[in-house]
Amino acid sequence: MSISRQTVIQDQEAAIQADLYMSIELSDKKWQLTLSDGRRGPGRYSVEAGDTAEVAQCIAKAKERCKLQPQAKVHSCYEAGRDGWWLHRWLVEQGIDNIVIDSPSIEVNRHARRAKTDRLDGDKLLSMLLRHRAGERVWSVLHEPSAEDEDARRTHRELARRSIVLQSSWR
Repeated sequence: MSISRQTVIQDQEAAIQADLYMSIELSDKKWQLTLSDGRRGPGRYSVEAGDTAEVAQCIAKAKERCKLQPQAKVHSCYEAGRDGWWLHRWLVEQGIDNIVIDSPSIEVNRHARRAKTDRLDGDKLLSMLLRHRAGERVWSVLHEPSAEDEDARRTHRELARRSIVLQSSWR
């Protein structure tokens, strides 16, 4: 029994059943996305902060680049910060398995000089996400607060911020 050349080529081009992994580096103006299927090197994308439509397009591009099925599962992570939980909620609504990481729990080599760039941070988060998904304990995952709890914290932070601004204007 022989396999035709056409069958082999079609099988090689078929979408792979695998997952996509994404780390997000958040900042005021730009977000850096680092995506990979865990087998290929990472693809990196820069999007305007808060542009969820562009995030969705980058995920679709990464699935194509990795030859994954359009419905492939996506796992993502980002460090907790001032943006709050709205992004987490949006990612989960899109069917993305997202985790928010407690920043101080991220491992750092204290003996080596550490370059600090969004690209390096994105790559590090992505490699740690792969290790986390493999079952290794590499960081502390934060649990989503209720919308009411988050709103209460936001009000408290706004009052504190306004107080600092008023104090500096009196000087």
